[in-house]
Amino acid sequence: MADAALTPSAPERQIPALLPRRPMLRHLVSDRTALAGLLLLILMFTAAAAAPLVAPRDPHEQDVANRYAPVSIEHPLGTDNLGRDELSRLIYGARVSLFTSLGVGVAILAIGMVVGSIAGFAGGILDGLLMRIVDVLLAFPSLLLALAITGMLGPGLLHLMIGMVAVWWTDYARMMRGLVLSMRERPFVESAQAVGLPGRLVAIRHVLPNIVGPVIVLGTLQTGRLLLALSALSFLGLGVQPPTAEWGAMLSEGQQYLASAPQLMVYPGIAITLAALGFNLLGDGLRDVLDPTMEN
Repeated sequence: MADAALTPSAPERQIPALLPRRPMLRHLVSDRTALAGLLLLILMFTAAAAAPLVAPRDPHEQDVANRYAPVSIEHPLGTDNLGRDELSRLIYGARVSLFTSLGVGVAILAIGMVVGSIAGFAGGILDGLLMRIVDVLLAFPSLLLALAITGMLGPGLLHLMIGMVAVWWTDYARMMRGLVLSMRERPFVESAQAVGLPGRLVAIRHVLPNIVGPVIVLGTLQTGRLLLALSALSFLGLGVQPPTAEWGAMLSEGQQYLASAPQLMVYPGIAITLAALGFNLLGDGLRDVLDPTMEN
C-alpha cells in the first residue's frame, strides 16, 4: 500500500512510452525535405525582416521613363508598369504576406486550442454548444465565409485578418477537442486522477504536453494554406491597398499586363508557391518527428 501511495510517478513513467525521446532537431535536419522547407522559410523570413538592408531600392520609388526594364544589375528582376524595382517590391511584399500569415496562424491556433480544450475538458452542455458553433462555421466554405466577413468590414489588411481569424480557428478546435477526449482515456491520465491530482495539473502536466505535437504540425501546414488564402483575398482587392507591396496584390496589379509583361505575375506567383511549399515540407518533417504513432 505504501508503494501505491507513490503512484503519482506512474503517469510520469508512461509518458515516455507515448512520446519517445528522440533527438528531434537531428531527426528534423536529417530529413532532406523538411530541411529544405526549413531553410527556404528561414531565407524568406530573414529577407523580409531585413528588407531595408537587402532590398536594392525603395519599393515605392517610381521611374516612369524606365517602365518594364529588363533584368539588369541595377534592377535584378526588372521593373513594373510604373518603373518600380520588382525585386524590392517582392522583398517588402514578403513582410506583409509572411508575417501576416504567421500572425493569423498564431491567433487561430490560440483560439482553437482554448475552445477545443474547454470543450474537451468540460463536456456536457458547454461542449455541445461550442461544437455546434464549430459545425455551423464548418458548414460554409472557409474562403467564402472569410470573403463575406471581410467584404462587410471593408477592404484593408486588419479587416482581412479579422475575417480569416473568425473562420479558420474551427479546425484547431475540433482537433484539439478530439485529442483531449482521447487523452483523457489513457491509463496514465486516469491514474493521475485516481491519486487525487487536481484537474488543472492533470491537464497541464499530462494531457497538453502529449497533444501539442499534432497541433504544431497542423499549425505549420495550415500557415501555408493561410498564405494562399491571404494572397487570394488580396488578389480580389480586399487586403492591402496600393501602393503597399504584397504578393497577392502584386498578382492583381500584374494581371492586366499579362500579355506584354508576364513577369509581373510570374515573380509573385513563384514567391507564393515557394513559401507555401516551405510550410508544407516543414510540416511533413515535423509530423514525422512529433507524431509518436508514426515510424521512420
